[in-house]
Amino acid sequence: MEGDQVDQRGKDYLLIDRKKYIQVMAQNLPVLRAKLSISQTELAEMIGVTRQTISAAESGARELSWTNFVSLLYIFTLNEETVPLLKTLGIYTPELASLFQVAGLNKLKKKDEASENQK
Repeated sequence: MEGDQVDQRGKDYLLIDRKKYIQVMAQNLPVLRAKLSISQTELAEMIGVTRQTISAAESGARELSWTNFVSLLYIFTLNEETVPLLKTLGIYTPELASLFQVAGLNKLKKKDEASENQK
């Protein structure tokens, strides 16, 4: 039964409206960055892109890639101040959260949290 659920979530992953999630993230990047008090440069370094990539996404000049969206989502879901905002803005929906369980994002978060606690 569990395998069937994973298969279904994997199929659902292909059906989500990536463009919608990407647009909402890009439109709200300045607010999310401000909540963490980080610059475009700092955020860009965190996900391995240039400041120009973040700037272009925020201004609407260029669309974020899905990979960059997922990287940003990961960073913002690690912070308790931005998680409620992500949910309110419709960036981190229950639908998306359930899909990341398939991808193992929650496991990565737990590993990062464990590493931070050991420091």
